[in-house]
Amino acid sequence: MSTFEPSCTNPAAVLMLQGTASDVGKSVVTTALCRIFTQDGYRPAPFKSQNMALNSYVTEDGKEIGRAQGVQAEACGIEATTDMNPILIKPVKDMHSQIVVHGVPYAYMSASDYRKDFLPKAKQTVMDALNRLRDTYDIVLMEGAGSPAEINLKDRDIVNMNLAGWADAPVLLISDIDRGGVFASLVGTIELLEPHEVQRIRGFIINKFRGDLSLLQPGLDWLEERTGIPVLGVLPYLPDIRIEAEDSVVLDKKPKQSAKDKELDIAVIRYPRISNFTDTDALAAEPDVSVRYVTEAGQLGVPDAIILPGTKDTIGDLLELRERGLEKDIRQAMNTGRTQLVGICGGYQMLGTALFDPEAVESGLPQQAEGLGWLALSTTFLKEKQTVRVQGTLSNHCPLLLSTAPDSGSASKPSIEGYEIHMGVTEYVTEPYAPTDITFNLSEMKRLFHIRRGEGTAFEEGWGTTDGKVWGTYLHGVFDNDRFRRCWLDGLRQTKGLAPLESTFTVREAKEREFDRVAEVVRAHLDMEQIYRIMGMNS
Repeated sequence: MSTFEPSCTNPAAVLMLQGTASDVGKSVVTTALCRIFTQDGYRPAPFKSQNMALNSYVTEDGKEIGRAQGVQAEACGIEATTDMNPILIKPVKDMHSQIVVHGVPYAYMSASDYRKDFLPKAKQTVMDALNRLRDTYDIVLMEGAGSPAEINLKDRDIVNMNLAGWADAPVLLISDIDRGGVFASLVGTIELLEPHEVQRIRGFIINKFRGDLSLLQPGLDWLEERTGIPVLGVLPYLPDIRIEAEDSVVLDKKPKQSAKDKELDIAVIRYPRISNFTDTDALAAEPDVSVRYVTEAGQLGVPDAIILPGTKDTIGDLLELRERGLEKDIRQAMNTGRTQLVGICGGYQMLGTALFDPEAVESGLPQQAEGLGWLALSTTFLKEKQTVRVQGTLSNHCPLLLSTAPDSGSASKPSIEGYEIHMGVTEYVTEPYAPTDITFNLSEMKRLFHIRRGEGTAFEEGWGTTDGKVWGTYLHGVFDNDRFRRCWLDGLRQTKGLAPLESTFTVREAKEREFDRVAEVVRAHLDMEQIYRIMGMNS
């Protein structure tokens, strides 16, 4: 525990963490510092002026921000707000993105139009949000994006060195030694910055180090002598960080799990524009579950469950899934009778018989597509976006958990909490849309969940076949519900003749333990006293 006492500074102290490249660990280090400052008795808050991510987070008031800032707010023990990420960029395709401002869709823009038309007027939005945070909290941890040395972007930068100047923030520069070339990346970044920008860099952090630190020390000494900037710490490589990520690039680095390693094999279809992939994190943390990501034909096999996750481009990813031969593989697995098929959000929409985009919401062009045809549903995309947190229980006749869920009284049913982020309306259809000669053999269906959006009227959400073999829902985070997750998994176990495991862990407690674990490692390897001095906070 630090000996520092919280100060009553107004506005709050600021500290900015920038990186020599994307994915060097800025978000994790920021999360750890959020936790450390909270442990030390301060009230910190995260801030990222502009974030590009498909894995988003819904705030309590139903707004959308980058997932990293939502998770960092959790590490601080506070509610996330859109001030923590006022501008969110959600890539769609063909160099176009949905621009979300303070949690609400603003426009679809090309990269060039965003740079030309939006960025020149973005400063006020960014600084107003930052100033509100500084008026509310003791410390604001500002996270940069990519690298501050992108020469082609610097003149209209709102997320790295320009922002540091506007906020008069000291900067810590992080680099990933696991990639190799750490000294070149740090010195090269310094060389490409203006002198006034270099003066803002008050320390280096070297991340993901493996090996004997004494062998690295000569390089650290050289780096400090060459640049005049101290190395504030060398953080060890942590191979299994269970802090939710926002960029699907992390999926490339996940350890490859073999279905033979665990009793339950769950395959997740990874399409190009996968979103909110953290929906399956809780499943992967279960002791009896292997979660593997499938991208190509021939990889699927016959898993116990197939999950179609969310996507930012449902029709585009559905067509990609077909082109890669995965639709055929899914049907082959389902025809064995040993596999369950689950769709979440965009994956839920794919399970229906048809998708319509008459207002060009997804791609910029009106289009329609034939769905996978497992559920008698049709989805129409609308311009209005649904972003809301929900809570409820299983419906009275929910086909899930047939052998494991209690059937007496709503109080004994597994509770459900989650959030919705979608621009489609999905409806039951009596006449399947079939422009080709394909005939859908649709099963009878039941509703899944009885939920409420905020203080609104309760309603039925999600559909599934009566045998529970195929089901879909708009609820992100459905597997974060501990009792529901374990009951569902134990249902899969029962079909294989395995005994149930029942309760194994809670997502909330696991998150808290992970925040504390990573914070402990970072505290042990960073010069925290020097960091406090850099922020102007004395003992």
